[in-house]
Formats: sequence, structure tokens, C-alpha cells
Amino acid sequence: MTLPNLFPQCQDLQSQVEAVLQLLQQEPSLRSQHDGSVVQSSLRKAIAPTFEIVFAGTFSAGKSMLINALLERELLYSAEGHATGTECKIAFAKVGEERVVLTFLSEVEVREQIQALCQLVGQIAPININQIESLKQLQTLTLAIIEQEGGKSKSKRAKDADALNLLIEGFIINRDRISSLANATYSMEQFGFENLKKAADYARRGANSAVLKRVEYYCHHPLLQDGNVIIDTPGIDAPIKKDALLTFEKIQNPDTSAVVFVLKTASTGELTSDETELSETIQNNSGIRDRVFYVFNRIDETWRNEQLRSRLNHIVASQFRNSSKIYKTSGLLGFYGSQIKNTSIGDRFGLDSIFAESVKSVGGEEGTPQFVNEFNSYCLVSGKLDIAKFPIPYSVLETNAKNEKYVRLLGSLGTNLINQLIKDSGIEEFRAAITNYLTYEKRPLLFADLADDLQPICIALRQSYLETWHRLESQPRDIEAIKSQELQKLGHDLKQIGDLFREHIAQELNDAVASNKNQGLETDYRKLKENMVRRLDELLENFSVADVHQRAQASHRRNSVVPLMGILAEGFYFLANELEEVLVENSQKIAVNFFQNLIETIKKTTYYRELYRLLGNDGGIELRLENLAQTASAAIVNEARTECDRYVRERPEFYAEETNIIYQLRQTLQQACRGYDYQSMIESEPAIRQLLKLDFELKVKDTIMRTFRQTINQTFSTHLLASAEKQSDAILQQYDRARDYLAQTLEKEAQVKLDKNRSLQVAIEKNIAIYNESISGINQCLEALDLSRKKLPIISEIDLSVPTVIVDIADVIDADSFVVDGLQDLET
Repeated sequence: MTLPNLFPQCQDLQSQVEAVLQLLQQEPSLRSQHDGSVVQSSLRKAIAPTFEIVFAGTFSAGKSMLINALLERELLYSAEGHATGTECKIAFAKVGEERVVLTFLSEVEVREQIQALCQLVGQIAPININQIESLKQLQTLTLAIIEQEGGKSKSKRAKDADALNLLIEGFIINRDRISSLANATYSMEQFGFENLKKAADYARRGANSAVLKRVEYYCHHPLLQDGNVIIDTPGIDAPIKKDALLTFEKIQNPDTSAVVFVLKTASTGELTSDETELSETIQNNSGIRDRVFYVFNRIDETWRNEQLRSRLNHIVASQFRNSSKIYKTSGLLGFYGSQIKNTSIGDRFGLDSIFAESVKSVGGEEGTPQFVNEFNSYCLVSGKLDIAKFPIPYSVLETNAKNEKYVRLLGSLGTNLINQLIKDSGIEEFRAAITNYLTYEKRPLLFADLADDLQPICIALRQSYLETWHRLESQPRDIEAIKSQELQKLGHDLKQIGDLFREHIAQELNDAVASNKNQGLETDYRKLKENMVRRLDELLENFSVADVHQRAQASHRRNSVVPLMGILAEGFYFLANELEEVLVENSQKIAVNFFQNLIETIKKTTYYRELYRLLGNDGGIELRLENLAQTASAAIVNEARTECDRYVRERPEFYAEETNIIYQLRQTLQQACRGYDYQSMIESEPAIRQLLKLDFELKVKDTIMRTFRQTINQTFSTHLLASAEKQSDAILQQYDRARDYLAQTLEKEAQVKLDKNRSLQVAIEKNIAIYNESISGINQCLEALDLSRKKLPIISEIDLSVPTVIVDIADVIDADSFVVDGLQDLET
């Protein structure tokens, strides 16, 4: 039965919730704070026609047996140590409409699994799996491995070998049903099965199960009503990694509604790494929430092992203390206990019917089914039975045959023993709990989750609407009142604009001098450094001793000999003057670009546009900054000239002992002073260049890396901060001019404000109506589910009444953001 049929009050729930989410999307300030996707996920769960309960755990935890016990039908294949990648789905069917749909692996998938299993057991996979003889040879090897290991479940290698054996056998007997690439699907009618039992029997056989990709059962059981679907997944530690990943993907799927986590801690005394990973995956799926049933299966193993029982209790108490859905079960005892209720001494309590396959005589001796072993252990050594209530007959102790002990126990103690077995297995408690949840708790809890997810959004929308409504209601309703209000707060607005301008300048300076956030300044200064280094390299490379020698002699025409120091002096003057031109030019560019970018940034701010609205101009900001740009540029240029003028003097290290430069100087003097003519000096040109390079490279490096950036920063700070203070005061002094100008435009603005306020009030009134209609509908649905405590807040007429408050003129805000209260944010 669908949700609208069960609860007519909920028939429009989806559109009502979507209307609320649409309102949220219309509020930019709110939608960034609230995740509507969480609500959408909760809504899908609440109204979904199906409710998927995924059984997950390791491949030997007993998931399939637990499902069989839950439904009291042997639907799923279950065998100790057998791992299958088959996903089983069990859904509801009406009486007479039960059916099974079987989907097989493709040939490609079978080949991949054979290769993976062969690698695990240390065998070579056949190249062509269609060569049956090769497969049978491999099958013989797998059986040898199982025998070598001592049995199918004696080791991991034996279990993997058994899985490979079943896969090969399943492929051989179902070869005509397996397609090369596609996953072939068959109905049970195509197999000729008359009923679900026969189809299930086929699917349960280990070999058939090994080659089935998916099995869909549609059976009649009250637990499956109301869209409940049970999903049995591959073991999370299955030997084929691809199969294990299917389970994790299913847990992460948003359609998964609940999880039955079947753990084997009762038999191992610990949580495996795979179980821990699965637990974390479950917790990370917000769509599952607390809908997790933790089932510690195979609890019967703790009955006869005190150490296992103690470890299990410790793990439950320490790692699962926050969960209320914890169950301890024995699926094996619970399921087969329910099955042997309908047997009698005539078929030896199921040995000749239910367990006939397991009991088949091998070498003249009957086999003992696993259930019989566990049943005998339960009765004789577990300590669970009250001996006074269930006295063990002497005849049971007389025989050593396990099957005979089983028959004699049931023949003597009968149905009461079976009922006690089922009770101790924990299956009835688990079945009652999950049945109660799915029948009575599931839907109300899903809707409670939806209401909880909606509540913060509703509270935020309600508060936002009421604040906007009250603000609009408190606004003046006529033009004259608005004009008077605007003129009264004019002084406050001008002061605030001046303050914002001063703070903006301070922030821009901070970005420029204390960080690398001013990308324009950083780029320009990087170019200055590159140009200085490049120009020095060019000057040194093209330095001509001949030209300098000629200029030096021209200054002292009476002498024909030029000293080396004279050559060096001319070189120092030449390099210093040439570098000065580069530093001056680039410094001017830095100053011009910095102030130009600053002016453009200021023009984009809200306070600048507001100043234009109040004065009709920018109050002299741009002109002041342009004049300041010239002043600062001149100051920086002067600093650049001073910096390069110092290049003329040698660095103190020039004459320091035991340095490269003094060594180079001595070598150059010796070479240049070997003769008195022009040629001897020309021959020393490389040495002279090297001497100049050693001195000037360090000078330029010191300028561009250490001193000059600080000079620029300090120049900007000194000029800008003082100017910003003066401009801030100048803006405030223009009150009279602003009043006269504003009076000319205020009437038109006031009319615009009135129209805007009316428009906004109509819009907010419409949104409130949509909100109230949607929330009222949702609340009716919650009431129908007896969830009145989860009702969401509406907006009443009393809420909309304007409270009596005294409004400060400086705090009045209009709807069109004309006033300055909204200018705190410096828009850039």
C-alpha cells in the first residue's frame, strides 16, 4: 500500500517540502548555511515505495542463514567457508505470485574470477575456459588442495580452492545459460520450475550459486510488506576483491535505508579490519543514520568458551555502547530449529528429509549435518539447558553415534526442547525487534528524521522573513518623512564614508607593505629588479676601457699617461649614472601604477558610490590622490638618485684584506702598470671589468633586495596615511554642500524607496504565505503519524505585528541599500 493510501494527509508532502527548499534557494545568505541535499535525501527515504535493508558482513558471518531464519524459509545458500559474489534481493509478492529471477555472470566475469582464484591458490588459469578438459584438470587440482589442507574449511587456501571448484562446476553445468559478454536473465518459468521452492533449491546449490550474479526472490511474508526489501550482499572479505567492493558500494548507495551488520566477533573474539572499515563506511552514509542493527551471530560458540564470551562482552560494551540495536544470535540453530518443528521420529527429525543430502552414506557411514553437531553440543556441553527442566535421558549417553544422539534427544524431550533452542538462539528476539521496527517504527522515524532536517531551515526562514517584515513595517510611509529621515542622518553618513575611506587606505597599505597581496606592486617591483640586473650586465659587457681612457686623458690634456685609478674612477661614475636612469624610470612607473590602481579600486567601493549620491562628486578623493601620486613619485625619484649617487664611492670591502676583490685589484694594478702607453691599459680591460663587476653587483643586490623596497613602502605610508586623515576630515566638512545637493534628488529617491518597499513587502508576504501553506501541510502529515512533537514553526499573525521599539535615526535601513549601514563591506 502506498504512502498516500496509508496517510492521505501526506499525499502532497513532496511538493510541500520542495516548496520550502525553493524558498531557501531564494535567500542567498541562508542557502550557504543550510544543506538542502540532506533534506532531499530524508524526503526520498520517507516517501520511497521501497525500504532496502542491506545485510552486510564477512562471508562466513552467517548473513544468508540469518535471513533464512528471519523469514523461516530456506531461500539463500549458506555453507561454512563458501564465498559467493551473488547479490540476493528478496521482495514482497502476493499469495500465488511468488517467483524467482536469476541473472548469470557473463563468460568474461567467470574468466576473471577463475583467474583471480587461481592466483590465490597458486594454480595457472586456463587460457580458454571453454575447453572443458582444461577446466576439469584444474578442478582435480583444486580437490587435491582441499584434501591436502584437511578439508574445505580448514584454511583460507582450502576455502579459496573450494570456491574455485564450485565456480568451475557451475560454469560447466550452466554453460548454455551463460552469455559471452552480457548478463543473461531467466525467469523460473524458463527453467520449468513450478514454484519458488524449486527455483530456490536450484539457486542454493553451491555450483549454481557460484555463477549467479544476482538472484531476485519475490515471496509472500509479512516482514516484506510496505515495500521492505532485503538485500544479501557478498562478504566484505570475499576472495574476489570485486565482489567485496559490491558490498561497500551498496552501503554507500543513497537508496540504502537500513543495514543489518552481521559480525562474527562471537566466534573470533575480535573485530576484523574489514569489519572496522565497513563500520566506518556505514557511519559515513548520512542516509542510513542510526538505522543499523548490529547482529553478533554464531553466539553458540561463546556458550562453551568463557574467553570468547568475555571478549565479546568487552567489545560490545566498549565499541557499541552508543547503539540500542544490538542482538546476539545463532542463525544456524534458530533457522533449523524452526524447520524441524514440522518433523517427527518418522523421518528421524529431518535426517531423512531436510538433511538428507548431508546424511548420504559415504563408505558405509552416515554424514553428520553441521546443525546436528551444534544441536548435540547445545544439549550436552553448552550449559544453556536447565537440567531439571530438560533431563538428559541415559539412552543418549549410551550411544556414540551423533545422529542417533540427536534422534534420541528429540524423541525424549520433544517440542519443548525445540522451542527452548529457538529461544536461546536469539532469532525470535531479533525477528520481533526488526518486525516491530519495520511495522510500527520505520515510517514514523523516517518522517521524524525529515522533520529534524527541516527544522533548522524553517527556523532560519521564519526568522529572516520576520526580520524583513518588521524592518519594512517600521519604514516611513510617505515622502516627506523619508526626506526628513535622510537629511537627519546625513552627518552620520558622511562621517562613516570618511572613516571607511581611511580604513580602506590603511588596509591597502597593509597589503602593499606587509604582504605580497598587492599583485600590481609586486609585479612592478619585480620588473625593477630584473631591469637593474639586466642593465648592469649590459653595461659591464659593453664597458670600453678605450672610451674611458680617452675621457680621462681629455680631462688632463697636459699629461699623456692615465693612471689605473683614473680609469676606475671614470668607470664608477659611468656605471652609477647609467644605473640611476634605470632606477629612476622604474621608480616612477611603480608610483604611477600604484596610485592609478588605488584610485580604480576606490571607485569600485560602495562608500565611493554613496559619496557620489550624497555630493554629486567624490569629494575631492581622486584629485587628492592624483596630486599625492606626483608628490610621492618625486620623493621616490629623489631617493633613487640618492641611492645611485652612493654607487660612485667604493664599498668598504673594496680594500679589505684577504678578499677576492683586493686580490683582483692587485692583479689588475700589476697588469695595467707594466707600461705607460695606451695599449697596456687596453690589455687590462677584462681584469678591469671583473673588478667593476665585483663591486657593483653587490651594490645593486643590496639596493633591490634590501633597501629600496623599504624606501618605497615608507614613502607610500608616510604620504598616504596623512593624506587619508585630511581627506576623511574634508568629506565631513562638506555637510552643507551635501544637504543642498541631496535636497534636489531626495524626493525622487524617496518615491523609489517607497515603491521598492511596497514591492518587497508584497514579495515577502507571498513567500510567507507559501511557507505557511507548505509547513501546515507537512505538520498535518506529522500529526497523522503521531509526530506532533516534531511539528515545524509557522508564521502567525501575532508574529507579524510590529513590536513597539525606539529606532535610532542612525540605524534606519531602507530596502534598496541606499543608506550606509550596508557599506561596511568594502566591495572591490
